[in-house]
Amino acid sequence: MARLSAYEPLTLITMASIAGGLFLLQRLTSEVLEGETFRFDEAILLALRRADDLAVPVGPGWLTHAFDDITSLGGVTVLSLLTVLITVYLLLDRRWPIALFIFSSVLTGWLASTTLKILIARPRPDIVPHLVEVSDLSFPSGHAMVSAVTYLTLGALVARTQRYRSTRIFVMAAGVFLAVIIGLSRIYLGVHYPTDVFAGWCAGALWALGCWLISKRFVPSRASDDGVENDNGDGD
Repeated sequence: MARLSAYEPLTLITMASIAGGLFLLQRLTSEVLEGETFRFDEAILLALRRADDLAVPVGPGWLTHAFDDITSLGGVTVLSLLTVLITVYLLLDRRWPIALFIFSSVLTGWLASTTLKILIARPRPDIVPHLVEVSDLSFPSGHAMVSAVTYLTLGALVARTQRYRSTRIFVMAAGVFLAVIIGLSRIYLGVHYPTDVFAGWCAGALWALGCWLISKRFVPSRASDDGVENDNGDGD
């Protein structure tokens, strides 16, 4: 009974979410491999282009430029710089456990994304012209998965260093927003099937949730450290 009471409700919910996410990802991957999702993917990609010219996306011109800029936030260069800068900051702040954990979580997430692409080996969509150049495989979307891994992991772990609940909520919400809008940009630009992006979100969120569970067990939070310091101060 003591062991059961040690689990927080949020941890149990997270574990259940991981189990459900794994099932969803497995089913989606199976449907993609069997070609069952093609009509769905095709309909969405075509709906985002002008019927008289598939090279032109729907919406104003500035929207295309905006999505072109947004998609770079999920690229290797931006995510690498962001991860390194945050890791260095946390190291300078003497937060060595969380700094090393963030770096290793994002790095292994990238490796997982690459491995899945190689295993599934789905070609890029050729339904509409691509608005940006791409060269690798399609499933899952690397931008969607790696941005979810990076921004959600960073959000979850950095949030644990914050004292105020409102700040923690904002950090997590920002991570979710960035992961979602980057994934949508890949669909709008025509370089990924929608199911590629859905799978990327799912796999990235699963990776981030797993990292969060591990961090709860092994990585101290700023709040717990402050609590120790306050206790020591009260005893003087």
